[in-house]
Formats: sequence, structure tokens, C-alpha cells
Amino acid sequence: MTTSFLVTGGTGTLGRPVAQRLRDAGADVTVLSRHPRDTRTLVGAAKDARHIVLISVVGADRIPQVSAIDRALFGYFGMKLATERVVEQSGTGWTTLRATQFHDLILTVARALAKLPVIPAPTGSRFQPVDATEVAERMAELALGEPSGLVPDLAGPKIYTVAELVNSYLSAVGKRRPLVPVHIPGQAARALRAGANLAPDRAVGKRTWEEFLADRI
Repeated sequence: MTTSFLVTGGTGTLGRPVAQRLRDAGADVTVLSRHPRDTRTLVGAAKDARHIVLISVVGADRIPQVSAIDRALFGYFGMKLATERVVEQSGTGWTTLRATQFHDLILTVARALAKLPVIPAPTGSRFQPVDATEVAERMAELALGEPSGLVPDLAGPKIYTVAELVNSYLSAVGKRRPLVPVHIPGQAARALRAGANLAPDRAVGKRTWEEFLADRI
């Protein structure tokens, strides 16, 4: 019997390759585009499902959401943790994979920053970008398997400072911009400076930021 999957965000950076890999494996795939719906509604609708596979972010449980500035600048981490909790408490078998930021996201941010005459560079912040297609391969593998709970993180092969990421983009597009160090206050920013968003022991991704840039620019 053909296994059926519903891929939410199935037209996005991660969802599209996940859906394709499941189809390649012979699965029946339905794609649901992104909508601003509450996670509980989706989980409730999937109460008869065998398996929920969730993508989350490295550091979801380590980036504090204490102050207004924590939530304003880094609320994404808190939202991902809340989503994890909903899935865990759903009563349905679940698997959660935490990944570091995608190359595509870093590229989007770098492009936006490059439009500024002077680029603010948060001091001490580092990132370990990973290729979305590699995350998609792992997500599809997990979806085809049995519920496994929280599985090992998936992180990119190299760790970069913000300045390194931005400067490499500027070099690739032939632009020059001055970078100004900026200190971001708050407990969330402090956690990032301490590397809470990194997984150096899970640097299993293969495609580097430089390789990604060479293909996209």
C-alpha cells in the first residue's frame, strides 16, 4: 500500500525538496502551502496520522526569551520551541530534527544588508549554515522511518562570523561596504555569542557557504 504524506510549507525552500524526495521514494504526497495557522489546529487535524515529522532550529531550547528585546529579535527560537512542545504532546508518534540556518536565509539577509551604505555586524555572533537540500534528504529519511523523538541535530560544515558571511557575499557580487560592530543587548543575544545556535559536534552537512554562493551568484 502506498504511504501518504502531507508536507506543510511544501512550496518553500525546504518543503519542495522534501516533497520531491518522498515522491521519488514512491509515496503519495499532498502539499500544503504556508498559512498563518496555529500549530495546534494542524496537529489536531492529523490526529489519525501515524507520524508527525517536525523541522526545528538548533538552539530552540537554549535561546532565552525573557525580555522584550529577546522576543523581538530572537522570538523565532521561542516559537520553534513552543511548536516542538505542541507536537510532543499531540499523542501522535513524532520526530523532531533541529537544523542550523539554511544558506538561503543567510543569502537573503546578506542581500538586504548589502543595500545599506554601512552594514551593522553583531559582535560575537556566529552561524553554521547548512544546505536546505541536505536537510530535505534527512527529513524525507525520517518521514519514511519510525517515530524517533528528538533526533541528533544537523548543522553545516563550517562556523562563520557575521562579518565573514557578509564579506564573502560582498566579494562574490563585487561590492564594498564598511561593516560596523554592533553590540546587541539581552540574554538571547548573549546566548548566541556563547554559541547556543551552533552544533560543532554535528557538523555533518557537506556543502559550504562558499560553494553555495558560487552556485547562486
